[in-house]
Amino acid sequence: MQYPNSAFEAYQGLGMTSQRTRNRLVERLIEKGVSDDRVLDTIRIVPRHLFLDEAMSSRSYEDTALPIGYGQTISQPWVVAKMTQWILESSIPIKKVLEIGTGSGYQTAILSLLVDEVYSVERIQALSERAEITLNKLELENVQFSLSDGHWGWLDKAPFDAIISAASPAELPQELINQLKVGGRLVMPIGESKQLLYGFEKTPSEVIETCLGEVMFVPMKSGVEA
Repeated sequence: MQYPNSAFEAYQGLGMTSQRTRNRLVERLIEKGVSDDRVLDTIRIVPRHLFLDEAMSSRSYEDTALPIGYGQTISQPWVVAKMTQWILESSIPIKKVLEIGTGSGYQTAILSLLVDEVYSVERIQALSERAEITLNKLELENVQFSLSDGHWGWLDKAPFDAIISAASPAELPQELINQLKVGGRLVMPIGESKQLLYGFEKTPSEVIETCLGEVMFVPMKSGVEA
């Protein structure tokens, strides 16, 4: 197996955090319908345990969301794979992606190995800083971070080929659609007590909406916590 750099080799883990454990996770994702080899290969090499507290490391490769502090979670690997696969199926090349909700930085790392540029927005400063440190350990240098309210997107860096949100607003923020290129894709959960994962594709004349199933994410809150 070829790692993107020597830092990945240094953090591959042992026992419950080993390559063998990641391989088993990938097998489960295939059984659940993930079929994009690019996404599967990336999940196979990214050390998810590095994005969690050491006390949680033995559970790193369970297909479940796990707590990362501040009332936030690292997303379930199947959901990360499903969302990433969906944006890559776009009719335009996906090179520049906006991520809403940096969180642990795990989804950020997955994206950084698949696209040219990642712009990641987080409203909790401590999480943003910790994620940046983790991605620096892996020598991933094509990511820019911003402390900001996710509803706003990142206007100065728009337009984007794709947008992924790891937080659920009550309704679709129009500002995010505005920051999407024609032909681009936005995938995000929407809802409060019940959440559904939606994909939106922006065409010259309309926005095509696709429901991708029921999910559970943290709510998209307003403001920042410095």
